[in-house]
Amino acid sequence: MATKKKSSSFTAVSSRSGASLTPWLGIAFIVILLDQISKITITRTFMHGEEKPITSFFNLVLAYNPGAAFSFLSNQGGWQRYFFAAIAIGAVAFIIYLLRKHAGQRMFCWALALIMGGALGNLIDRLVYGHVIDFLDFHLAGVGHFPAFNIADSGICIGAFLFIVDELRRVNKH
Repeated sequence: MATKKKSSSFTAVSSRSGASLTPWLGIAFIVILLDQISKITITRTFMHGEEKPITSFFNLVLAYNPGAAFSFLSNQGGWQRYFFAAIAIGAVAFIIYLLRKHAGQRMFCWALALIMGGALGNLIDRLVYGHVIDFLDFHLAGVGHFPAFNIADSGICIGAFLFIVDELRRVNKH
């Protein structure tokens, strides 16, 4: 007796190569979720500029960055908000294209998913607040404070590191 295969109401987004995009979009979503929850928590707990020492080398601080990495272009008239938003949208579109094309390459896609989640987390800030909310502040005695950053920035940095490791592995195989 033949049985009918039940269809699920949820279908995974798949690429031309047959591998599903769902895990990679899920990773990006987790980065966005953690980033936004942490930023909401910080903005409800701290006043702008307020610091709370956690260790001898780490503080929590509420900082606003209207620019890009290391406050690049932060003192401009506001046009940079739309410029960096456009870059983020373009980057996410390109990342989705790459994920579709290479969905089966695990480390490469992990890297792209983390970068995409970070880009979208900071894009949300730019669109909603006009600046990115930063709160992780590392410092060293005699060196000073590094620029404050957030979970989205961490996702972008970890993704970039994984991307480099993946490329080095690929080069060493050939």
